[in-house]
Amino acid sequence: MENMEIEKINDFIWVIEKSKQMNVDVRIFSSEKLIEKMKEDKTFLQSSNMACLPGVLNPVVVCPDAHEGYGACIGGVSAMGLEEGVISPGEIGYDINCSVRLLKTNLKLRDIEKKKKEIIDKLFRDVPSGVGEKGRIKLSKEELDEVLVRGAQWAVEKGYGKEDDWKHTEENGKMENANPKDVSQRAKSRGMPQLGSLGAGNHFLEVQVVDEIFDDETAKIFGLEKDQITIMIHCGSRGLGHQVASDYIKLMENEYGFPKQDRELVNAPINSELGKKYFSAMSAAANFAFANKQLITHWVRQTMERIFPKFKADVVYDVCHNIAKFEIHKVNGKEREVLVMRKGATRSFGPGRKEIPEDYRKVGQPVIIPGSMGTSSYVLVGTKKAEELSWGSTAHGAGRVESRTNAKKRRTGEDVKRDLNSKGIEVRAGSWKGLVEEAPEAYKDIDEVVRVSDSVGIGRLVAKVKPVVVMKG
Repeated sequence: MENMEIEKINDFIWVIEKSKQMNVDVRIFSSEKLIEKMKEDKTFLQSSNMACLPGVLNPVVVCPDAHEGYGACIGGVSAMGLEEGVISPGEIGYDINCSVRLLKTNLKLRDIEKKKKEIIDKLFRDVPSGVGEKGRIKLSKEELDEVLVRGAQWAVEKGYGKEDDWKHTEENGKMENANPKDVSQRAKSRGMPQLGSLGAGNHFLEVQVVDEIFDDETAKIFGLEKDQITIMIHCGSRGLGHQVASDYIKLMENEYGFPKQDRELVNAPINSELGKKYFSAMSAAANFAFANKQLITHWVRQTMERIFPKFKADVVYDVCHNIAKFEIHKVNGKEREVLVMRKGATRSFGPGRKEIPEDYRKVGQPVIIPGSMGTSSYVLVGTKKAEELSWGSTAHGAGRVESRTNAKKRRTGEDVKRDLNSKGIEVRAGSWKGLVEEAPEAYKDIDEVVRVSDSVGIGRLVAKVKPVVVMKG
């Protein structure tokens, strides 16, 4: 993008004004420290390319954890007009509904201090994880189709959880308009053996302790208190979601070609037959991810109950990343339905929205932002300001600053494990390679990411949690 200039508006907001090619501005939420990292990759070029697509509404948003991705930057958010807008797999991501669920428990730190090794050993045994790892249940083709339609609600109906689990999940754990017929047989074949497994990469299962409360009232409504044990599950739609993205990228390129700015932003009109089919298939993959986390929640409960017979765990909330949704937002002062694509970004709705569970509606949506392995994670609450500034969105995590290849050059898995153990954190991973690729140093400063979100007002701090036991794929 020629003559791309970044203008600083204040300490935490920056703008790339629309050029001849761009239809809208790009609004960046960042600090001086974080923006320097963004300048080192293609974040600004990719977000500017996003601003060139037909039907995009002002502005394209870049969250504080943003970094280079496939086509669109990770941490990028776009809203599209329904009549003239497009839907792009590159603006949603390959790992459809890669997302985070937080459980609150009836345990305190003192209860688990001497049992951390037992906890990690048994969780690692009971929750399948790793590249290509298979889940613990076998599905028929008909059952898989049910999963793709009913998501977490299917799992609960089958006895893997309770109704409150899906009620505390975005979209009630089930995207509507999901038609299994729009998911290829290859995608289904990849997903069928993987349901109920964590996967690898940045996916994790973490036992944590609430370290700090910033907002007593909201924390109480979410059911969080200091020294309480929480459990965080980060995973997605596994091979099924990846294949859905691959299939529709190819179909869209064959039918519509690709934008001159970037081939990876291939797209289809929202109202076209292909656009509707992709949204349906994406919704089905999202439902697979919802069911996947629900099953893992069930395995976790079973395991922890064997160690702590009176163990209880309830879902605080389950947030989506890498997803498109039809939502009502104000555009030029008037409410309007738009398509919002969030790639590596978390929905951050303020009080009163009907999409928020009833017991949280008066304070806003819980926002869960995990840090890197070995660092703190945060619970925030959505705001009306986020709805005004960022299409109701904020960051989704720490965001990478180092490639997996470079991470492996600089340290070993043994080094990472030793460092974590020295902080009192028990860790197990599927491989030394997987451990070193996800080292804390490979990620941005999560404290800085949430500071920006809180300072701008697109997500307000509620609580900080620290890892005690970490399981990686």
